[in-house]
Amino acid sequence: METKERDNGTPYPDVPAVMESKHDEYVDPGIVSTVNVAGHPLHPVIVTMPIGLLVTAAGSDIGYFFTQDNFFARASIWLIGLGLVTAIAAAITGMSDFLRIKRVRKSTAGWAHMYINIAILGLTLVNYLLRLGNPADAILPTGIIISILTATLLGVSGWYGGELVYRHKVSVIGPSSRKQ
Repeated sequence: METKERDNGTPYPDVPAVMESKHDEYVDPGIVSTVNVAGHPLHPVIVTMPIGLLVTAAGSDIGYFFTQDNFFARASIWLIGLGLVTAIAAAITGMSDFLRIKRVRKSTAGWAHMYINIAILGLTLVNYLLRLGNPADAILPTGIIISILTATLLGVSGWYGGELVYRHKVSVIGPSSRKQ
């Protein structure tokens, strides 16, 4: 992989952008998150919970598909419920950065990340509500389809979140040398 040099002489990889890429943002030290503790951004920490829970719920639904064991149905509703609660916390911190950091709103990745995450929240809520009362009845086929779609969208959203952090330098530790 080729590298280029920043203004200060430090090399960085010359990775082609999937979407827009602004050279001045790529070499900029970055924009600090609006929700942080001692400068450490909270959104990247919080998102690990709903990602893990909702992807595991898809795995649990697949386990139910193969075994018809109600353990997997009960596990799925708990995973989806906890995934929904933690996704709301992640959405609050992410929306704070979206609304308060101009660079996020100016990027296609920021808008895509937000819209996909809203879709994930909606799908997760529907998936949870379908399972109330009798978790096993809702799994086949609707619940498993929603769970797999949600897990897939989490991967796509994560890609766009990575674009924001690594390409646009949003929600990093350290002050920017430029305006937001």
